[in-house]
Amino acid sequence: MKFVAVSSCPTGIAHTYMAAEALEQAGRAAGHEVVVETQGAAGATPIDPAVIAAADGVIYAADLEVKDKGRFAGKPFIDVGVKKAVHDAPGVLAQAVAAVEAFAASGAPAATVAAPTPVAAGGSKAGGVGHKIRQYLMTGVSHMIPFVAAGGLLIAIGFMLATIAWPTNGAIEVTQVVDGSNSTDFIAWINDGFSVGSLQAWAVLLFWVGKWAFAFLVPALSGYIAYGIADRPGIAPGFVGGFAAVLVGAGFLGGIVTGFLAGFLALWIARWKVPKGVRGVMPVVVIPLLTVMVVGVATALIIGPPMKSVNDGLTSWLNSMSGTSAVLLGIILGLMMCFDLGGPLNKVAYVFATTGLANAVTSSDPQAKIMAAVMAAGMVPPLAVALATVLRPKLFTESEREAGKSAWLLGLSFISEGAIPFAAADPLRLIPSFMIGGAVTGGLSMAFGAGVLAPHGGFWVTPLVHQPLLFLLAILIGMLVSAALVIVAKGIGRGSDADLAAENELVSI
Repeated sequence: MKFVAVSSCPTGIAHTYMAAEALEQAGRAAGHEVVVETQGAAGATPIDPAVIAAADGVIYAADLEVKDKGRFAGKPFIDVGVKKAVHDAPGVLAQAVAAVEAFAASGAPAATVAAPTPVAAGGSKAGGVGHKIRQYLMTGVSHMIPFVAAGGLLIAIGFMLATIAWPTNGAIEVTQVVDGSNSTDFIAWINDGFSVGSLQAWAVLLFWVGKWAFAFLVPALSGYIAYGIADRPGIAPGFVGGFAAVLVGAGFLGGIVTGFLAGFLALWIARWKVPKGVRGVMPVVVIPLLTVMVVGVATALIIGPPMKSVNDGLTSWLNSMSGTSAVLLGIILGLMMCFDLGGPLNKVAYVFATTGLANAVTSSDPQAKIMAAVMAAGMVPPLAVALATVLRPKLFTESEREAGKSAWLLGLSFISEGAIPFAAADPLRLIPSFMIGGAVTGGLSMAFGAGVLAPHGGFWVTPLVHQPLLFLLAILIGMLVSAALVIVAKGIGRGSDADLAAENELVSI
């Protein structure tokens, strides 16, 4: 059979391409042809329409709303999460084959027969409410991350330059030179105070460019949640709702609410049956006018006040954290980061940390410490499994040992997904080992008081970390704990090294 597929994950980096590779390999092994379109962070190259026309069926291995889904209309399809394709590509392919066979057995034209019920990862219907809500939320998160990454790194670089430019209190001075939120003040500084040869001036400029990028964080989250629900009609009310949520102090929680409100409202209005003469102005006048008005007013009067109370309470709690409570939070975040390696729990912990950075001023602030704990814990699984392949290579197949070499770089770069091939092959042994190591690292990072304003980068942003040596020590200890547990767990009931070597040789063959 011939299949076309689309893969996408919230970040558009690791899972997107791993799923594509797994599906292609499973297709070759089973004698089927699978052509995958990766809708990742670097964009997508659309599948040739002729290939789609010749396909027997479609596989959606996506956690986000698939772009241009209408291209595949009339084809039998299955809809699974991206992790299902990574972990069990042969099973996904078998499911797709069954869908095509059931579709053909119906004996009716493609245009008049509904495709077999799509199945999502975990065996639930892909059209289920929970699955769809998660897709919409992940669409918002995936489009928000570039703002977080660019803004956070620029702010961190600004602080780093400031510590060099000002002998004392550089991190404070860089925030007080100019009010970047006041356009008149900033333009006056650019005209009269900015000097190309001044390190202080560049520190201030980069700091504020990063702050501006961060200012789009909640509007982008809200706008693209709405986009995932209603397509383009949802963008305007979603962005306005997110912007209003920031203004009234509702934060990213308010932005999530406004995103869903804007999306479902725009979708509902877009489905109104109106006279032909009105249809032309619906998308450019009626829908934007009604959705922006309703969402804006609702945010100011209904959504804003309670969400502001929740946001203020959360901020107050974070600021009051110290000692045992801070360590406990680090442990919990470490467990979340290492449980599903880029999945929903991992993303919840990451978004919790990155959105908090918007309220951080220096790398010693509580929000920066949370970011450091999340980043450190997320580095542990690939580093631990890479170390385990070096210390006990006979526990791993030849392909796993090769994957272990690349896991070093992935771990150092804070790409938790580098451990997925190992976890997918042996989840009961490896995932608990990763979680314990991540919990140790997260707790130690909080106990040491490490903090970072950069939302990504791993080892490579160590110069931007508050307490950098203790930050690295926390990672090292967690890596050693996790690697030791991996070795012990994989060795249980596996016999001697000679038996292991023979077993893994057979697996490799």
